[in-house]
Amino acid sequence: MIQNTTDRRKTPRDKPVLSARGVRKSYTLGDRTLEILHGVNMDLYRGEMLALTGTSGAGKSTLLHILGLLDRPSEGSVTLDGESAWEMSLTQRALIRNQRIGFVFQFYHLLPELDAVENVMLPAMIHESRGTFRRRRSEHTEHARELLATFGLADRGSHRPGQLSGGERQRVALARALFHDPAILIADEPTGNLDRATGERVLELIFREQERRGLSLLLVTHDERLALRCQRQLVMADGMIEIDTAIKIPD
Repeated sequence: MIQNTTDRRKTPRDKPVLSARGVRKSYTLGDRTLEILHGVNMDLYRGEMLALTGTSGAGKSTLLHILGLLDRPSEGSVTLDGESAWEMSLTQRALIRNQRIGFVFQFYHLLPELDAVENVMLPAMIHESRGTFRRRRSEHTEHARELLATFGLADRGSHRPGQLSGGERQRVALARALFHDPAILIADEPTGNLDRATGERVLELIFREQERRGLSLLLVTHDERLALRCQRQLVMADGMIEIDTAIKIPD
């Protein structure tokens, strides 16, 4: 299957922030080898909204986990701002995931024992030593509350996930993803667990923050309407990028 890559003008604004070259992923199950990705090449440009679509089982989530440095490819390379991610130390990759890449997942992945403010602060809890976090807790709490207020959750800070609706949980997850003001936001079916009206509200927040912050947004979706709101669309099939199409070029 041929990967068709859109011809783009390369300007400083268009410089890739995240790239994959020849990415393959396979798993060994007993005496069987299951191949998921078959040599994926792709770029996410600085400040770009990129949609990743394809049928279930095409390899989208596997690719996202590799691009987000959550999983190692069997072959190939991933680079961030020209640096090879898998040549970095484990500590360096963890720092990138914490500081430079925000994740929003379909099923929220909030910790049930923490309230909304604490869930939003989780990136700081993970990154900082216990003593540093204690000293900066008031600062982090204020920042978390500001983010929650931005997403219409000013009165939900003390609520735990079990006390929140699905849409509220996803807005908490979005606030957590943006806590360290990352350059990249990876959203894997962020409305897949929500009703249509609630999902639309969450997506409007994602698109608003992308524009306001100049985020490089990689959005996985089955919804062609959402894909058409992005600047470019990748279509995956059988573990490869089948189509790479510009939808609209930014001014």
